[in-house]
Amino acid sequence: MIEFKNIKKQFNGKQILKGIDGTFEKGKVNQLIGASGTGKSVLLKCIVGLVTPDEGTVEFDGRDFYNSDRETRKGIRREIGMLFQGSALFDSKTVEENVRFPLDLLTKMSPEEKLEKVNFCLERVELENSNKKMPSELSGGMKKRVGIARAIVMNSKYLFCDEPNSGLDPMTSITIDNLIKEITDEFNTTTIVVTHDMNSVVEIGENIIYLFEGEKKWQGDKSNIMQADCKELEDFMMSSKLVREARAHWK
Repeated sequence: MIEFKNIKKQFNGKQILKGIDGTFEKGKVNQLIGASGTGKSVLLKCIVGLVTPDEGTVEFDGRDFYNSDRETRKGIRREIGMLFQGSALFDSKTVEENVRFPLDLLTKMSPEEKLEKVNFCLERVELENSNKKMPSELSGGMKKRVGIARAIVMNSKYLFCDEPNSGLDPMTSITIDNLIKEITDEFNTTTIVVTHDMNSVVEIGENIIYLFEGEKKWQGDKSNIMQADCKELEDFMMSSKLVREARAHWK
């Protein structure tokens, strides 16, 4: 479980996060939703340590990230897997080399052990026998799956996904959503997904936090989001081009 309290952050005098509290639960797909510019990505970066909050605390299973020693923070970082919005693959590296990169950087595993681990992760995302392909040979959905394989290769306890469906067609988006849910269940990870894809929300959202102008306005799950008593959230859902599919799903 990840617990964060009173997270505040400002840039150039503008308050981006206005004291946000919340929890991300283990073994569930936790989602941060909201329109662009509401602070979702800034909150995610504060939680993983890419941006230091001005105030507040972040705890990973009881370990205070910002008020602990260097070794504790280093240990927490080793347990975090990241899927970036653009997949962030190295264009000059093969699929195998991309997935192996965290193992090369952070472990002393033998080449044989690394290859075994890489192959396991590629098989898990249904990309077996793609080791020698280059990113330029992959579709958008395949790049996302390589990114997921790299994110879980270190046996991540915490999996962060920033807009995993960005730029994908609806069918590929469903495939990525299902894969994220399957991996969360299989490895009992604490998974956090930043998204504005309402289809993803109503399909896999088990613990959803809605942000509006730097504040948490609502928290719940996919079963009650359509009945949420929150004007800002209702407006956000109505503005989504997928809201009709979302409503049809719960009829």
